[in-house]
Amino acid sequence: MTAPGSAARTLLASLLRPRARRLWLAGALVLLQRGAALTGPLLVAYTIDQAVPAWRTGDRGPMTGVAIGYLLCGSASGVLRYAFVTVSARVGQDVLLDLRVRVFGHAQGLSLDFHERYTSGRLTSRITTDVEALRGLLDEALATIVTAAVSTVYITAALLFLDWPLGLAAVLVLGPLAWTMRSFRRRSTRVYRGRSSAMAAVVARLAETLGGIRTVQAFRREESEGAAFAALNGAHRRTNGDAGLEMARYVTSSRLVANLAVAALVTWGASRVVSGGLELGVFAAAVLYLRQLYDDPLRLGGVADAYQSAAASLEKIAALLAQRPTVPEPAVPIPLPPPAAERPGRSVTFEGVAFAYPAGGEVLSGIDLHIPAGQTVAVVGPTGAGKSTLAKLLARLHDPTAGRVLVDGTDLRHLATAELRRTVVMVPQDAFLFSGSVAENIAIGRPDADAGAIVRAARTIGVHDVIAALPDGYDTDVRARGTRLSAGQRQLIGLTRALLAEPAVVILDEATSSLDLPTERAAHHAMRTVLRGRTALVVAHRLTTVHLADRVLVVDEGRVVEDGPPAALLARQGRFTSLHRAWRAARPSADDPSHGGDRGSGTLGGEAGAC
Repeated sequence: MTAPGSAARTLLASLLRPRARRLWLAGALVLLQRGAALTGPLLVAYTIDQAVPAWRTGDRGPMTGVAIGYLLCGSASGVLRYAFVTVSARVGQDVLLDLRVRVFGHAQGLSLDFHERYTSGRLTSRITTDVEALRGLLDEALATIVTAAVSTVYITAALLFLDWPLGLAAVLVLGPLAWTMRSFRRRSTRVYRGRSSAMAAVVARLAETLGGIRTVQAFRREESEGAAFAALNGAHRRTNGDAGLEMARYVTSSRLVANLAVAALVTWGASRVVSGGLELGVFAAAVLYLRQLYDDPLRLGGVADAYQSAAASLEKIAALLAQRPTVPEPAVPIPLPPPAAERPGRSVTFEGVAFAYPAGGEVLSGIDLHIPAGQTVAVVGPTGAGKSTLAKLLARLHDPTAGRVLVDGTDLRHLATAELRRTVVMVPQDAFLFSGSVAENIAIGRPDADAGAIVRAARTIGVHDVIAALPDGYDTDVRARGTRLSAGQRQLIGLTRALLAEPAVVILDEATSSLDLPTERAAHHAMRTVLRGRTALVVAHRLTTVHLADRVLVVDEGRVVEDGPPAALLARQGRFTSLHRAWRAARPSADDPSHGGDRGSGTLGGEAGAC
């Protein structure tokens, strides 16, 4: 397994590699800029030891040369600094954009089981808080680090050129300063990792609480949620305090070493000037360089917070990008055979299928099932029997832990994801709508559909009049999560979305459970029309939904215990019969199709449990 620090460095290198030319340009600019900026002390030495004595004799040429040199170096330093900041800023923005897009795209490609254990709040923290931590490094800290490194090399060379004994002594002092920085980095790495995790926990709790604000308010959970949020903020405050303490230790110790070193070297240099062993101008230039030489490590202390924070955040992001989907894209996809001309549906086969969640026991075991093309199959059974898991395997939201699922004889694991999503469409119990218009939400599964196709699909489902009555009709903004619409309206739009996509296989996970009776009747009529000829797997909790099916599967404890047409299963006096009787006891003849009533919203449950 790759070490966290190594993974973070590899990630940063992969982000910077495509921008290598601009990085080389930035490096050349900073080399030239620091060279121009650090020429000043050399000019001071020349002024004191050469230009001033020459001026005393009437020769103003050297002093004029110094003045021109200062002007040129200062101007060049400013222009080069501007160019460097411009280039580095653009590189930084490109890196941040690349990283956000990479994390977002990678998260979308990960399998459902990842998203079931990795909360949306944590993902939000990775894309926002952790990427922003990298921004702090790229915007200022990285430039400061590079500038300090280049300045250290230039100043060391200048000191050795001016007076090698003094320069050598100054270089030796860099050892204790480097040890101080190394010690700080070693101690602070753990602290900054903890701070990143604590911030992610705060963001995750915030997203979870606000996402479930209706439940929070309905059950008066404001006080307990506030206490939990305060506890997480307290943990984040403590990690921030630990980080501040480590920073204070580093700044204090490094400044102490630097000040003692400067005092000792200045005293020694002054004594050599008095004894005639060192020229005054050289001594003045050396003092100016010493101050800058030891100020650079102190400035690094100011950016150490940004560096360590970015390093910890990069480790978190690298760990996320290291996740691999448990439902991977096939290396060599196998296309489905052409559909039969007389029908749009395709056959579905489960061969020895078993499935177990990583954190739980086996959910399905020994499922052998064949659904001919065009057949509608209802799946009923108690809660937790494995009905929805069966539907998720057909949609390839999970892969079986044993056996295989086939469509027209082709293993789903060998189908390209794009073709699979065109072929199999799943309508969940609660249709999710994105911010945007009604028409945009309907066309999600078929973006190239024109307005006419969208309207025809809505008419087929029976939701056209509902949409037309909205303030802007099909252009009405449904707002975040479709909150502008009722649950029933959202579900009808979800059904319309699936029907517009024209899949060969449709999965309905109790897709009409939130509809009222009149709307449900209209939806059932539309579903009968549209599902004709297509293969359908319907997870059913209502008797009305079961009566849409050609065939019923009764699932219990992960196995199919009954299989056959509804009427035949009723005559068998088995498990399905007991479920049917429980429903009739809960909802007498008013909604029972066998009693001539309307097909209503009764639930197959009672003592047998929900289907």
